[in-house]
Amino acid sequence: MAARRRALAASPRRAVLPPLLLAIETSGALPSVALLRGATLVAERRSAPGRPGSEPLLPAIDALLRRAGCALGAVEAFAVAVGPGSFTGLRVGIATLKGLAFGSGAPVAAVGTLAALALRAPRGRDPIVAVLDARRDEVYAAGFSWQGNALEPAGLPEGLYGAAELAARLSLRCVLVGDGVAVCGAAAREALGRGLRVVPPPRGRPRAREVGLLGAEILRRGAGIDVADLVPRYLRRAEAEVRRTGLATESAGG
Repeated sequence: MAARRRALAASPRRAVLPPLLLAIETSGALPSVALLRGATLVAERRSAPGRPGSEPLLPAIDALLRRAGCALGAVEAFAVAVGPGSFTGLRVGIATLKGLAFGSGAPVAAVGTLAALALRAPRGRDPIVAVLDARRDEVYAAGFSWQGNALEPAGLPEGLYGAAELAARLSLRCVLVGDGVAVCGAAAREALGRGLRVVPPPRGRPRAREVGLLGAEILRRGAGIDVADLVPRYLRRAEAEVRRTGLATESAGG
């Protein structure tokens, strides 16, 4: 018996794996889903182009799980992009995640679309400004910078900007990433000249893998939320809300 205890004590302990996390990104025209363990991508899949809906998204999740060789019950955590972005896309992504996660008890991370988009830019010293086309010659934008190994909000506050207003608020050197480059890129280039770098699509497009990376970090910090509390972060109000309230954008609280 003593020999057996010594052998067990000497045997290596099995490493505890990070939870298997399902991430959903539906803020734009190319929704995607991904499975991750911590920072390791297990599998990723994009659904068909066009306005996202529940029918293409659910089969994409099913195909993703089959590719990874696991069932939905094996998923231990969830992350979803909550906005800004397409009103329809955000609603579908959040509703789909709620349907999958409700009753599971699995932790859920609400991830900002602009933060996930900023991770698509090359890493460097220059500030990063994530820009999404908000239509009407405006962009959703927010600034970020690398602090050690973490990409943190910095500089430009998250908001809705016209091209000239955004260009006037950029630092002398920065990286613009996202499909909003088509809206504000010319004004930014005129203001910054060679100090500007741009990362348009396809690289400059939000992806589920970055949503998963940020979601895993949010959950590691214990900042997950109850799935029932998930709500979209639109920034811009719907037209009916604008007419009712006279306000074009949401308050800081959403």
